[in-house]
Amino acid sequence: MAERNEWFFPRGSLSDGGWESAVDDSLAGWQHTGLRVADLAGNAVELPAGDIERIVVPLAGSFTVEHEGRTTRLTGRSCVFEGPTDVLYVGAGIGFELRGSGRVAIAEAPTAVPRSTAYIPAEEVPVELRGAGRDTRQVHNFGTPAALDAAALIVCEVITPAGNWSSHPAHKHDENVPGHESRLEEIYYFEAAPARGLAAPAGADAFGTFATYASAAGAIETNALVRTGDIALVPFGYHGPAVAAPEYDLYYLNVMAGPDEERVWLVRDDPRQAWLRETWSDQDPDPRLPYSQDQDSVQTTRGATP
Repeated sequence: MAERNEWFFPRGSLSDGGWESAVDDSLAGWQHTGLRVADLAGNAVELPAGDIERIVVPLAGSFTVEHEGRTTRLTGRSCVFEGPTDVLYVGAGIGFELRGSGRVAIAEAPTAVPRSTAYIPAEEVPVELRGAGRDTRQVHNFGTPAALDAAALIVCEVITPAGNWSSHPAHKHDENVPGHESRLEEIYYFEAAPARGLAAPAGADAFGTFATYASAAGAIETNALVRTGDIALVPFGYHGPAVAAPEYDLYYLNVMAGPDEERVWLVRDDPRQAWLRETWSDQDPDPRLPYSQDQDSVQTTRGATP
C-alpha cells in the first residue's frame, strides 16, 4: 500500500542550491518531467544546454533570457492571479541565462528532439473558461499541443476562484489507449491567495486542497492542504479534485510529459464521477472569471478536458 502523501512536497522540501524547488529524475520513480522554481532578486541563474527542453514561466516579476546570442524580455505579471503571462519555450540543445526580480518557474522535459525557440506574448496565450457553475476554472494553454510545437512538454496553468473546484471530475492518464488516453507524468505547482476583492489580514494562511487515489497502474494517495510553493507529483492514478477554500483563490501550474510517441493530452474520468460533466450544460460559467490582462477572446468549454 502506498504511504499516505508520499508524492506531496511542501514548499522548500525539494530545495537544491539556489532553487526553492527542483523536480527531476533524481527522484525515485520520476522520469519524464521536471520543474524548477526560484525567487530572484536581480541575480542570474544559468540553465545548461543538453537533452532537455524548457518553458520559462514568470510567476511574479519580470525577467530577461539570454539565449542563442540574443535577449528575450519577459514582461511577466504582478502575481499569478492577474491573468496570463508571456512565456519563452527553449528547445533541446540550447542553454540560457535567466536574470530578473521576482518569482519564476522553469518547466522541463528530457528530450533529444530539437524544436525552435518560441516566445508567446501574454495577449496570444489561449485562455479557456472550463466547466460551469462552481466547477468553473480559468486555464492558460500556452504550452499545450494546439498552442506550442514542443517535443514532449505539455504545460498549462489554472486559476480556480474561491469556493470552486478544478481537476474535477477526477481523471487519469496512465495508460496508452489510442484515441482515449495517453501516458503522462504530471506536476502540480500551487499558489494560493485571498480571494480577489476580499480584505484579508496580513497573516492570512491561504490554502486549497488536492487529492489523488489509486488506479490499476498503481497505488497512490494524496490528501493535502496546498499552499504557495507546494508541489504534488502524479506518476499515475486518478487525480483531483483541487478545491479552493471559499475565502482563497487557488492557482496551479501543470507540467506533463510521458513515454508515448505521440504528444497528446488524453484523459479518462473516474467512471463513477464522469456523469457530473452532464450537469454543466445548463449552468453558466462563473461570472467572476476571467481574471485577465487585456485578453481579447476567451474560449468557454464544457467538454472532456480535465
